Amino acid sequence: MKSLNVGIAGVGRIGKIHLENILSRFPNVHVKLVTDPSKEAEEYILGKNLNYSQDYSDILTIQAVDAVILCSPTNTHADYVIQAAKAGKHIFCEKPLDLSLDRVKEVLEVVEKSGVKLMLGFNRRFDPNFLKIRDLVNAGKIGEPQILKITSRDPGPPPISYIKVSGGLFMDMAIHDFDMARYIMNKEVVEVYSRGAVMVDKAIGEAGDIDTALTTLIFEDGTMANIDNSRKAVYGYDQRLEVFGSGGMAKVDNNFPDSHQLYGPDGIHGALPLHFFLERYTMSYINELEAFFNSIQNNEDVVVSGEDGLKSMKIALAAKKSVKEKRPVLVKEIN
Repeated sequence: MKSLNVGIAGVGRIGKIHLENILSRFPNVHVKLVTDPSKEAEEYILGKNLNYSQDYSDILTIQAVDAVILCSPTNTHADYVIQAAKAGKHIFCEKPLDLSLDRVKEVLEVVEKSGVKLMLGFNRRFDPNFLKIRDLVNAGKIGEPQILKITSRDPGPPPISYIKVSGGLFMDMAIHDFDMARYIMNKEVVEVYSRGAVMVDKAIGEAGDIDTALTTLIFEDGTMANIDNSRKAVYGYDQRLEVFGSGGMAKVDNNFPDSHQLYGPDGIHGALPLHFFLERYTMSYINELEAFFNSIQNNEDVVVSGEDGLKSMKIALAAKKSVKEKRPVLVKEIN
């Protein structure tokens, strides 16, 4: 890999993951500046002997910076992407671009006019297990895909303060599954039917959200996907996928910290699934950055475009509308 210079905005939980991966895995990618307004972030960044600023715009004044990695709060994404695009910097941005459909469209227009690359952080596409399933489907190993099933359950709900600003379960959680459905089936979704409920914590309902959902997606050719989401699985992070076709089936089960099994008079026991997304998707975070850097250096299309994000956002909004109105919703209604 040729040398690349990047700036990173935001070193919260996901920002730290990307920064640590760049420092440890990409010797030819140089971090020129890290920005974050918090005192804790300043101490963390300076502790790594990196250049620090509270002001994101300082990244854009550094001519040598080729790309920015945006891990700042959601409400900054749209403005930061527009500023970076106008400054001629390529952009990797954690999802979502914004919670407003109109605002996302506006951002994508600016990016297209600028000619820079924009890649969104739908990291599950880069998980080795899911990549294998996609390869098998594309190679025709299961015949014609007919039914996709995705299980996505968190080990525990996020803070209510997060739920109030996240856009809700469909926008902050299930949107990954909507993107995965499009990615695995390689088809567009035309209809969404969702049912949701509050079964985990009544405070989530009081905050205007749901914590449990079932969603059926209908693709353009009539094939289907079924997705179940829960904010709380007491046994850990539950991430499974199955695709059934005319010639067979392929599936991915949970990842575990080890494969031991203990046999005894009270049953057969093993380890719980890896606890949460930081552990479960360790390799996917590395793989997605590698894909982004390669797209810049080889002048190739990014794997996850802003348009991909927009399409998944429309599915999420259709799901939300479906729950509210208790009916199937056509994606074309979301405009």
